Amino acid sequence: MAQLALDGEGSLQRQLYRSLRAAILDGEPGPGRRLPATRVLAGDVGVSRNTVLQAYDQLLAEGYLTARGGSGTYVADTLPDERVAVGQLAGGGRGRDSAAPPRAPRLSLAAQRMLDVVPRGMSWNLRTVPLPYDFRYGAPAFGDLPLETWWRIMGRRARHLSARRLSYSKPGGAPELREALAAYLRRARGVVCSPEQVIVVHGTQQAIDLTIRMLVDPGDRVIVEDPHYPGIAFNAAAAGAELVGVPVDDDGLCVDRLDAAAPARLVCVTPSHQFPTGGVLPLARRLELLRFAEREDALILEDDYDSEFRFDGRPIESLQGLDQNGRVLYAGTASKLLFPSLRLGWLVVPAPLRRPFLHAQALADTGSATLEQLALADFIEDGHLERHVRRSRTRNGARRAALLEALATHFGERAIVSGTDAGLHVMLWLPELAAAHVPALCDEARARGVGVYEVTGFYRQPPKEAALLLGYATLIEKAIGDGVARLAEAYAAVAAR
Repeated sequence: MAQLALDGEGSLQRQLYRSLRAAILDGEPGPGRRLPATRVLAGDVGVSRNTVLQAYDQLLAEGYLTARGGSGTYVADTLPDERVAVGQLAGGGRGRDSAAPPRAPRLSLAAQRMLDVVPRGMSWNLRTVPLPYDFRYGAPAFGDLPLETWWRIMGRRARHLSARRLSYSKPGGAPELREALAAYLRRARGVVCSPEQVIVVHGTQQAIDLTIRMLVDPGDRVIVEDPHYPGIAFNAAAAGAELVGVPVDDDGLCVDRLDAAAPARLVCVTPSHQFPTGGVLPLARRLELLRFAEREDALILEDDYDSEFRFDGRPIESLQGLDQNGRVLYAGTASKLLFPSLRLGWLVVPAPLRRPFLHAQALADTGSATLEQLALADFIEDGHLERHVRRSRTRNGARRAALLEALATHFGERAIVSGTDAGLHVMLWLPELAAAHVPALCDEARARGVGVYEVTGFYRQPPKEAALLLGYATLIEKAIGDGVARLAEAYAAVAAR
């Protein structure tokens, strides 16, 4: 057989195994042909005889070779018909230039819809190259986290895990966490629910996916705010729903426009801190939204992603707490309260939906990691979460004040800021600059070490004037001031063109 080449990756045995396997799949030597004796091949390749024996043994176990007592080792008589293509995929085979690439498997209609609506390479991680002044939205203040307390609780729970806890858990989440969340949400967000109505999920995105899969059929109408969180629209479109955008104003969703969007199966809203504009839905609009859902036999998904961080007065209580007819599903997440990689969120469902939603979750993922759930339950029960929220609210309030002061100093009347009452970001409107210039503004800012973000992707009908989304939780006050000063320089450079 031809000289074998080792690729240098891993042990000599694995390298020789891969090289032999690729040669066999490439047709050299062919089916039924005898392989060199182990001593001969060891000398040809420059490895020990034990290395050759180990590689042969692996190929024998996988069926590529057969051993004939007293005669030697042979290539198996039965090999894949498309040996060239398979050999190329295996890595290291010489292959033939004429080999046709394998056909892609047929996808389902749902998968095709997903490919059509989800941007290529989509990621929730906004930037991989760090910038010194990154006004990234959606990120909590990592420096404010009580990590020592968190690790201490994790360690305590890990040391006392029973064998039962090491096995699969029931759908819905650990009972301890569901009980702790039900009590916390009642205190902090005015949510009315029993622990059985709480379903622990992998963050808000899974709550959205679960809700749409369970409630929406192809062709059903789903109402989204315009602008809105795109993770909702992607899921709804992938499900084959008809998306209808209803505009928002300074007070959130314009509920007087809902009747024109009827009939609807699901209404997706962020009533306590509209994403991304920051409006807070007043009581009168909340009640009208609930009446609309009752009239239309529709359901409401309330995405309550960061409303604990309200700076002027007490946080606005949830829409779910006003619901008397089981129309609202409430979604929350630990990603903003603690950190995104924890991958824990919660979906509170009306009692009649509990059983089907639990079945759907059991089919999807068999539940979230138990250790983290138990640690979060203790973190809540011991009062650490609410203390952390109070401290973070104070610190984020100082960051917000620094941002508003810097914007007033460096932009003055050239800018309008919205969404300042709650959350971890604001929208910066630049009326003197057309929306078409925003990419250039982002590039100019990036060249100065400043990360700012477009809002166009959140709109079904994009605005004509320039707007940016500025998060501030991850920056200290001085960095916020310096970053805004550099952003002003970038703005001046673009405006002068």
